[in-house]
Amino acid sequence: MVPQGGNVTVGEQDGPGRRQVLKACAGIGAGAAALAACERAPARDTGPPRAEAERDRPGTRDWRLRSQGPPDAVAGYTDRVSVTPGEEVGLHVSTTAPAFRVSAFRVGWYGGTQARRVWSSPRIPGRVQPAARLLPDTRTMLTDWQRTMSVDTTGWPEGAYLLRLDADNGHQRYVPLIVRSTRTAGRTVLMHAPATWQAYNRWGGYSLYAGESGAYADRSLAVSFDRPYDDSGAEKFLVYERAAVVLAERLGIPLAYTTGTDVDRDPTILTGASAIICLGHDEYWTPRQREHVTRARDAGTNIAVLGANTCFRRVRLEPGDTAADRTVVCYKTAYRTDPSYPAHPAMVTTDFRQAPGADPESSLTGVLYEGYPVDAPYVVHAADHWLHEGTGVRQGEGFDHLVGVEYDRVTPSEPTPAALEITAHSPLVCTGRRSHSDSAYYTVPGGAGVFATGTMRWVEALMAGTPDAGRDHGMDARTAAFVTRTTENLLHAFAAGPAARHRPAPRPNAHQVYTI
Repeated sequence: MVPQGGNVTVGEQDGPGRRQVLKACAGIGAGAAALAACERAPARDTGPPRAEAERDRPGTRDWRLRSQGPPDAVAGYTDRVSVTPGEEVGLHVSTTAPAFRVSAFRVGWYGGTQARRVWSSPRIPGRVQPAARLLPDTRTMLTDWQRTMSVDTTGWPEGAYLLRLDADNGHQRYVPLIVRSTRTAGRTVLMHAPATWQAYNRWGGYSLYAGESGAYADRSLAVSFDRPYDDSGAEKFLVYERAAVVLAERLGIPLAYTTGTDVDRDPTILTGASAIICLGHDEYWTPRQREHVTRARDAGTNIAVLGANTCFRRVRLEPGDTAADRTVVCYKTAYRTDPSYPAHPAMVTTDFRQAPGADPESSLTGVLYEGYPVDAPYVVHAADHWLHEGTGVRQGEGFDHLVGVEYDRVTPSEPTPAALEITAHSPLVCTGRRSHSDSAYYTVPGGAGVFATGTMRWVEALMAGTPDAGRDHGMDARTAAFVTRTTENLLHAFAAGPAARHRPAPRPNAHQVYTI
C-alpha cells in the first residue's frame, strides 16, 4: 500500500472559532499497469525523480461524473488557478447537501484508465453560499463565498488535476487545478488555458460572449476566477486538453505543466524548455504571455499548436477582491471604452490583429484564424512530411469532420514566416464563403520548429470512436489513428530539442498553394 495524502483545513462552517484540521489518505493498490510500448525520445533533462514512477502507477476508472444534478446541487472553485507541489490552495464550495467529499484525480495515462486518485478528503459539512453579485461597470459576475477548506498538495506530482466534489445528495462537479512545474528545462511544457476557460464560462449568466439575456451587447467586459465553471465544472479542459495530456504521458517524454497565466507572470518559466504545447482551444493571451512564448521560440524551444483560433484575443489580467490575476479583461469590439485606450495601444484588449497595436497572431503560429462554424474533411497536402511517418497516408487523402468548428489558414498577405510549409490544405465552406483550412510547419534561425494544426478538433480526434470521445462530431477510429500517430511523431521530435537540427527543413510552398 502506497499512501498519498494531504492536509485539509476545514473552514468555519458552524460558527466563529470552530476550526478543525483533518488528515486523510487515499490508499492506492500496489502494482503497476503496463504502459503502451513506444520509442523514447532523447532528452536533456528527465524531469522530477518521480516522473517515471508516477506514469507506472495504477489508475482508476472512477474519475468520471455520474450525476451533475441541478446547478446548485454542488459547485466550487479554487482561489488559485495553479499551485506548485506542496502549496496550499483554498477551495470554496456551495452545496444543497448536508455534506460532501473531495477527491483529487491526476490526469494521465495510467494503463488507459486516464486518471489516478492522489488524495481524498474526509466528509466535509456543506452549506449554501450567498448568491453571486454583478459589478455593473464591466458586468462581471463573481461570488463572495467563504473558503470552505484548505487543501495541502504536499506529495502531489506536477500535473493536471480534476478535483471532484461528491455531495451527499448524489451529485458531483469538477474543479480544475494545475499543479505546475517550477522548472521546464529539457521538458515538453503543456500550457493549459484557464483564461480561455474563463472567457467562455457562463456561470451566473455572464461570459465574454453573452450576458444574462443571451445577447452579445450585454456580455461581460471582464470575467472573474472567483466563481465556479458552468456545466461539469471543467468542460473546456475535458474537451480540448485532457486527451492531449493522456497521450503525452503515455509517450513517456519528460513533461512539465504550466498555464498561460503563469507564463504571463514569470518570464523565466520557459527557459530551456524543449517544446511548448498549446492545447485545443487557447484563444485568450496577454501580450506578456505572447512575448515570453516568442522569446522561448527564438531561443530554440519548439511550439506545437494543437488547435485553431490560438492567440487571437489580447487580454489583460487584473486583481480580484482577494488576489492578483483573478480577472480576465477583454473589451473586444468595445475597445474604445477600455481604460488603456488610447494611451497604451499594445494593451488595449481587442483582437491581436486589430488596431490599435495590431500584431496578427500568424507571426507566431504561422496561420491566421478565419472562421466559424465549419465542418469539413481534413485533406493531406504533404503526405511525405516527417510528421506523417507511419500513418500510411496518401496525398489528397481526407479525414471527415476533422476540420471544425473553428479553423485557421495560411494568409500570405499577413505577417507569416517565409520558410513555411503547408502540410494539409482542406477545402471548406464557412457561412457561404469558400476557403481552406491549413496545417503548417516552419522553423526559425534558433532551430525551433513550429507546427499548427489549423483546426480546433485535433485534440478531440485523439479519442474519436472510443467511449471517451464525448462530442466526436462523427470522426471515426481511422481519423483517431491518423491524428494520434501524427501527434506522437510531433511530440517525440519536439521533445528531442530544436527540430531544425534533427528533422528535415520545411519546403516553402505557401505562394504555390495560394497564388498571389
